[in-house]
Amino acid sequence: MRDSQSRDRDRHAMECIINRRALFSASHRYWLPELSEAENQKLFGACARFPGHGHNYVLYVSMRGELDEYGMVLNLSDVKRVIKDEVTSQLDYAYLNDVWPEFQASLPTTENLARVIWQRLAPHLPIVRIQLFESPSLWADYLGQAMEAYLTIQTHFSAAHRLAKESLSFEENCEIYGKCARPHGHGHNYHLEVTVAGEIDPRTGMLADLAALQRVVQDTVVEPFDHSFLNKDIPYFAEVVPTAENIAVHIRDLLAGPIRELGARLYKVKLIESPNNSAEVYCPQPSRLSSDVEAAVPVLL
Repeated sequence: MRDSQSRDRDRHAMECIINRRALFSASHRYWLPELSEAENQKLFGACARFPGHGHNYVLYVSMRGELDEYGMVLNLSDVKRVIKDEVTSQLDYAYLNDVWPEFQASLPTTENLARVIWQRLAPHLPIVRIQLFESPSLWADYLGQAMEAYLTIQTHFSAAHRLAKESLSFEENCEIYGKCARPHGHGHNYHLEVTVAGEIDPRTGMLADLAALQRVVQDTVVEPFDHSFLNKDIPYFAEVVPTAENIAVHIRDLLAGPIRELGARLYKVKLIESPNNSAEVYCPQPSRLSSDVEAAVPVLL
């Protein structure tokens, strides 16, 4: 029994997740023939315009396995060839709506494209995650769980704050918060990442109305927070110190309800205060997005 446990420990100790990046450029259009032009415009906005629009996609393929005698999970030359043969050579400079039969039944949204790429690669590679960037401010994660996917939007706002507790003296606040306790505050250009989870609609290919999601984040967070002095302009921070951690928690609490009304659920809020400091908080609901996979895939700030 002990030998079996030791072998299991040794096997897990030699497991590793590797990541391969690939690039392709393609165009697509969000349009359902069974809907009228007005209905398509209402549902998809500018993405319904003829003849479509394009993106420079960035694809990350994450694979898990044990190290072999050569210190590799997989030979990266083989991985590169498989991704090229099964995905990028077919999608690069293609019109996605027509390139694969899967997109005759369901539109090639970012999240749906990530799901179909998984299906194309899974027979050939030990995939644990597909991450697909449509742009630096929009990307999807797919973990192989039926129609469930994750969609992240990135936005930004500029705000000032002061880190100090009213119950403490200036000297005590300086001891805790350093220069951040100075009485007139200081500012940051905050970058905000909002990740939602949900089921991909089998016809529209969307897990949430992207335009509606962007409006919720804009109206609930960006508009009131942008060019504000958080301590004075946001009532919540009248008594709560606006550290990056507390700001992220407050944003999570503000967004959870409105996002639920869109038919998705808020999964994670990440607030990047500077290139050196960031905070991320998760909603309490259980999720399949495991921390080991999260840590293994490169995060683009």
